[in-house]
Amino acid sequence: MNMHVDIITPDSILFSGEAKLVQLPGTDGSFEILDKHAPIISTLGKGRIKVIDKTDKTEYIDIKSGVLEMNQNKAIILAEQ
Repeated sequence: MNMHVDIITPDSILFSGEAKLVQLPGTDGSFEILDKHAPIISTLGKGRIKVIDKTDKTEYIDIKSGVLEMNQNKAIILAEQ
């Protein structure tokens, strides 16, 4: 089983499902999280989120800012577009 990822804005759910990899625009630079990543909380800057889902489909989502919480193989990304 892959990690579960939710990418949410105040208006909608942009992505909800299992993913193999998520690349994020951190405020101090780009970084990636993978399955079973250690718990982390990070602020996000302006940039593009890259999600590779369990079927190897790649999706890109542009954001202005946000926050990531990764815990117990579940990533929740609260974003502003």
